[in-house]
Amino acid sequence: MKYKYYFKKPKSEIVKDILNWLAMAGAISIAATSPYFLINLIRSIPRWGSYKGRNVSNAFRRLQKQGCLKMEKRGHEIHISLTEKGKKLAGWLQIDALKIKKPKKWDREWRIVVFDISQLKRVYRDAFRGKLKELGFHLLQKSVWIHPFNCRDEIELLRTFFGLSEKEMRLISTRNIGSDDYLREVFKI
Repeated sequence: MKYKYYFKKPKSEIVKDILNWLAMAGAISIAATSPYFLINLIRSIPRWGSYKGRNVSNAFRRLQKQGCLKMEKRGHEIHISLTEKGKKLAGWLQIDALKIKKPKKWDREWRIVVFDISQLKRVYRDAFRGKLKELGFHLLQKSVWIHPFNCRDEIELLRTFFGLSEKEMRLISTRNIGSDDYLREVFKI
């Protein structure tokens, strides 16, 4: 079962770029002496050069209208930042793009994720489980998932994003899990 998002995922690549860019930058201030300040901003970011200025401008306004962006005029500058809603949406986009890289050679170590997330956090538990499946983890036992490749950074990002404690979720690395022929076949290693 696919997990559900709290927010509608943006369909526009422009919106994704704006959210990712602001998530990395934190906030920006732009000299607002010209009514074309957004178009000038677009030209200053290489990746955005392929977008039409009007489309980017509309995307900024739409995000502001949805409550994802806060644009404030401070003297002769416009300060743009993500709201809490915008940060959550940017977080979902980052989580949605997670992938575990397959190395050329397996280091013969298994990564095991064990979790016990309370019924009160059922939505998080279901979303976390769905993301583990999406990342290629295999269910070993109830709430015990396994993967052969290094995924520490990805799992730590998920832990932080879902607000899980060390007590609720652990990542264990081990070489010995007993007979692993079945798992080697599953993962084709």
